[in-house]
Amino acid sequence: MPVRTGSQYIEQIDQLKANIWVDGEQVTGNISEHPAFKGVMKSQARLYDLQQDEKLKDKLTYLSEETGNPIGLSFLMPRSKEDLAKRREAIQLLARESNGMMGRSPDYMNTALMALASSVHLLEGEENCFPENIKNFYEYVRENDLSMTHTFIEPQVDRGSVLDKPTSEPISAEVVERTSEGLIVKGARLLATQGGITDEMLFIKAGKPFDEESGFAFSIPSNTKGLKFICRESFVEGESVFNYPLSSRYEEMDSIVVFDNVLVPWDRVFYYDNIDVAQSYLGRSSFQPFGLHQVLSRQIVKTEFMLGIVQSIIESINISGFQHVQEKASEIIVALETLKALLIKSEVEAKMNEAGLMQPDYTTLRVAISIFPKVYPRFTEIVQLLGASGLMSIPTEKAFHSSIRKDIDLYLQSAANNAEDRVKLFRLAWDATMSSFGTRQTLYERFFFGDPVRLAMSLYHEYDKKPYVELVKKKLK
Repeated sequence: MPVRTGSQYIEQIDQLKANIWVDGEQVTGNISEHPAFKGVMKSQARLYDLQQDEKLKDKLTYLSEETGNPIGLSFLMPRSKEDLAKRREAIQLLARESNGMMGRSPDYMNTALMALASSVHLLEGEENCFPENIKNFYEYVRENDLSMTHTFIEPQVDRGSVLDKPTSEPISAEVVERTSEGLIVKGARLLATQGGITDEMLFIKAGKPFDEESGFAFSIPSNTKGLKFICRESFVEGESVFNYPLSSRYEEMDSIVVFDNVLVPWDRVFYYDNIDVAQSYLGRSSFQPFGLHQVLSRQIVKTEFMLGIVQSIIESINISGFQHVQEKASEIIVALETLKALLIKSEVEAKMNEAGLMQPDYTTLRVAISIFPKVYPRFTEIVQLLGASGLMSIPTEKAFHSSIRKDIDLYLQSAANNAEDRVKLFRLAWDATMSSFGTRQTLYERFFFGDPVRLAMSLYHEYDKKPYVELVKKKLK
């Protein structure tokens, strides 16, 4: 089938009837009507509908080599630098619908799967590896325009120990049985963003050193028997876009994924019982370069939005003349232009990889992903410092339809806005940086691609520093 519509996405997810729990209660009925999921599913449906727009089709889709049908451009395996630019433009077009607030929009996982499928040659001839299953899954998802989530993280039980402590029941998901039908998996994994509201789930576990059976990877539908999604508290405070302009629309639920003797059919297993592959495949594949290219493209859009919020506050209350205000706004400008330059540099310095794909420069992207976890919390701080008491002077929409409207109109006006427009702006700034939704966004960006300290360590160890040491040695001779 060609790219699907938003209504098809919602209908298919409703039909899945995945086992989802929110606030101690199992979700029944249509998941798209549940308050915790209604807004984000509607926003996600909008992304699918954009692919149907005649004016955007050429920017968001390309024709399948298999069927000739239009398919999402985020599935495209880039063969040229022009293809990389097309991918960036499509990703940013989609990201602007949510101002970069939806980190798990379909194009992210589409990119991840594309990268894994392009690297299946690394599994050829390896024991207990099924490269054809990854390729088949990629084609299945691509041709049916399916949505995915993933779960890569171990439960936080004892991060100070390399070895798992023996327990009566598995805590971290593991293979407990190998049968003629497939693998039986039991235990839990973190942290499936949009868990339960996607068609499929991708599971990858690197495993423990010297434990041959601890690493494996597979994909399964979200409604697989024995699969359960335990959600955190919803950060949707209400449906009013006046009161909650971001959280009412873009709140992506996070969930713990529980496997209760889940059967993973053999045709969905990517690899198992091969610790060397399990610990090296993600790193050796093109998952990280292409994944970071997508992430950085979105983060730039998010940075543009944060700069827009800051400048809107500055203009609203007329504080542009203060030097410290100009300095704070300039911090975001510098970050924005730096990130944009790094993204373009990664494309200009892209090289053909061993699979024949044009791969963006990995080192450049690693620099960018080391910058953003540091600057994004600063963006939120700048909004708070400039908004100050205004972020607490934010009556709700209902107040503007009450007898106190006259008082609000008088006392909450600003230099550039009437009271209603000023409150809308400051509620937006609050929702982006201070609500439960906003603070989750900050935490999310801190750890989006892993522990920032480990990312920095990896960059240091793998960056070629010898040419610069030689410069010093030459000068000292």
